[in-house]
Order: sequence, then structure tokens, then C-alpha cells
Amino acid sequence: MAGKSEQTRQLVADVALRMFRDLGFEKTTMRAIAAEAGVSVGNAYYYFASKDDLVHELYLQVQAEHAHKAAEAVVGVKDLSGRLKATMHAGLDVMAPYHRFGAEFIATAIRPASPVNPFNDASTAAREASLAIFRTAADGASPAAARKLRAELPELLWLAYMGVTLFWVYDTSSGQRRTRKLVDGLAPLIARGLSLTRIPRASRILDDALDLSRSVRG
Repeated sequence: MAGKSEQTRQLVADVALRMFRDLGFEKTTMRAIAAEAGVSVGNAYYYFASKDDLVHELYLQVQAEHAHKAAEAVVGVKDLSGRLKATMHAGLDVMAPYHRFGAEFIATAIRPASPVNPFNDASTAAREASLAIFRTAADGASPAAARKLRAELPELLWLAYMGVTLFWVYDTSSGQRRTRKLVDGLAPLIARGLSLTRIPRASRILDDALDLSRSVRG
């Protein structure tokens, strides 16, 4: 029974995500999802209380696919700039089919109580999965980041990627070309900035920035 239940849940999720891609978020209703999946509306709501929960499922699946593609993309790449560029481009590749409803996704995710708000406790699993992607990118880089920065670096890189994602949502250029160009310029800029942390005066600025980051998180 447990196996059948999980299959039904996955079916509902797969149908919903396909309809999001084909119709857009607003035009996809729970009733339409249930009908397409061949289950009752009540059954669909049993697995996913709202469309927000289905977007959360999308968030989880995107992170899993991003992790897989990023791991392949950084094979043989040693410098942080190259690893970061490959990782970010892999994420954009995974998100590409959902660009049509990106703005609708942001409208959902920006609500503080939304399960897809990346800073909400409900999004912990997806957030940790994304942090792990950037941890892999940073940990495999040579030369390694300054020791005092290593624990904080994955989150800082993830926050930078959140900014790239927001830019991507509103990028109307063909194939989101401008976002790709942003990544190509941002990755080496971040890498060069981090290399400056080995210089004493720049290192003190980094200490102040890390202290500020920790204080606002607390």
C-alpha cells in the first residue's frame, strides 16, 4: 500500500509539473491536475494541500537535477571561477523549461509563510540541497578558499545564485542570454574577490562582512 501511495503521489506531482510547464502556474488548477492524473480532487489534496506545495515539490526536484548536472559539469575543472560558472549554468539549464511561469513562482515564493520561500523552515531540505551544490563547487576548487571563509562560502555563493535566479526570472532576452552573460562575468569576479581575502587589509573587510552576515541570520 505504501508503494502504491508513493506512486500516486509521484503521478500527481509529475502531472502538475508538466501542466505548470505547458499552461503556466495560474492556469493550472488542483481540479485540472486531479483530472489529468486520473485521481479524485480529494486524493490530490491528500498528497498536496495546495499548489504552493506542488511548487515546493518542483523546488526539490530542480535541486536534485541541478546537483546531478553540476556534478557532471565540474569534472576536471579546478579553478573556482570555472567551477562556479559551470554550476550556475547547470542550474539555469534545469530551470529553463519553467521560465514562462518564473514570475508567478517568485510571487508565490516571496510570501513569508509560503513553503517555497527559500528562507522558510519548510524549505530547509531544498535549501540544504542547494547549499550542498555550492559546497561541492567550492570544496573542489584549487587553490582552496581561505580557511576562515570555507564554512560560510557555500551560503554566500548560494545567495549570489539567488540574485542570478531573480535576474533570470525577468530576463526576456532570447534563451535568457543576458543571464548567461551575467554568470560568465560574475563567476570570475567572485573568484578574484575571494583571492583578495588573503591580503591582510582585505581580510579585515571580509571579517566585517562575515560578522554582519552572522548577525542578521541570528
